[in-house]
Amino acid sequence: MRIERIVSFVLAVTAVLVQSGGAQAATKTKWIEYKQGDTALSGYLVYDDAVQERRPGVLMIHDRSGFSAGTLADAEMIAKLGYVVFAEDIFGKGVVPKTVPEMMDTIAIYDKDRALMRARALAGFDVLKAQPMVDAAKIASVGYCFGGTTGIELIETGAPLLGFISVHGAFQNFAPEAAKNIKGRVLILHGAEDPVAPMEEVDKVISQFRAAKVNFEVNLYSGAAHAFTNPQNPSEVRADGEYKVAMARFLKELLGS
Repeated sequence: MRIERIVSFVLAVTAVLVQSGGAQAATKTKWIEYKQGDTALSGYLVYDDAVQERRPGVLMIHDRSGFSAGTLADAEMIAKLGYVVFAEDIFGKGVVPKTVPEMMDTIAIYDKDRALMRARALAGFDVLKAQPMVDAAKIASVGYCFGGTTGIELIETGAPLLGFISVHGAFQNFAPEAAKNIKGRVLILHGAEDPVAPMEEVDKVISQFRAAKVNFEVNLYSGAAHAFTNPQNPSEVRADGEYKVAMARFLKELLGS
């Protein structure tokens, strides 16, 4: 019954969007070239070109696959909620690892160099807030997998984000004292059976948030492992549906719609 309610909710929201604004919607996508230091980067901007006024922005941080088809689809999905979305580039222009070993080697560079990870994340944030259609006072971030780690590093710089959502992220090697720099809210959406980022890891970052009095919440999905947005079983199908509802609700609370 719960799955049926979620499906009904998503279909109802879709119907309202189609009826109220679908005829006017003009989704625009474009690649934006920028730099962090001397490194060339290229991010993916998505927004509704028919909307004239400034609107909230969402900085999306890709998973270990970089700018895969899934990353672009996720950016477009979030933009359809009514936001300007910038999928920032952490790896560098044209760096799209194809195999799991390549992906692991690539993310290891940033896992071992958190200063570089933060610098890349901040570079994309600066690009998004500079867009003329973006209300720079209303920006949140969403990170998938590796992007979950990167997003925590970003908000722990004290960047003026209203909030951050981690979708099956990983939570290792954060400086415990850095949580006190977080200004916005945090939502963790996580598979309870995730072997990549087990519950011990989640508990550790929650302890850091509690000590720093961060405004946070955690949604755990039973039976779901890592990368449940590419579901492999009925529990992950449910998790994939429920995280989208939770994300939409959280962003609306932070940014409006």
